[in-house]
Amino acid sequence: MAKAEWVDLVDRDNQIIGRALRQEVRQKNLLHRGIAVLVRNSKGQVYVHQRTATKDLFPALYDMFVGGVVGEGEEYLQAAIREAREELGVENDRLEFLFDHLYEGPKNYSWIRCYSVLWDGPIRHQPEEVQWGDWVNEADLEAWTREVTIVPDGLEVFRVYLANRGPAQSR
Repeated sequence: MAKAEWVDLVDRDNQIIGRALRQEVRQKNLLHRGIAVLVRNSKGQVYVHQRTATKDLFPALYDMFVGGVVGEGEEYLQAAIREAREELGVENDRLEFLFDHLYEGPKNYSWIRCYSVLWDGPIRHQPEEVQWGDWVNEADLEAWTREVTIVPDGLEVFRVYLANRGPAQSR
């Protein structure tokens, strides 16, 4: 039997107001915390991947972020390090905070904290989470998002990322 996974519920100011089981959070689309991690290498590439067809949310869609739910009592940074390690085998704990974003989708309602991490080591997919992945030049990411179906929350966070990085960091 699967272990009960509790999630902190938050308000629109991102303050904890209670808790619920992950399954209830998904079923009722309750406001919670999530993370998004952009995994980069020293060649100017970003690791992109396709989610497995068995995922409870956005199965078989593509993403340029490692993502996940922040567990009850867990800090954003802890969750981001854990997810990057679990999903892709990233062993670098020095994540850079980028921004927070309130995502208000019909299937996911969450405060998403976005990070970036540099990783030149091997990628090891978590079989339950990732079915395919590859490195894409960061300059080509926008075009890539038009070639495949991106998870809606990841696409919105990516657009915020593009807006926040400014023209000096564009290429």
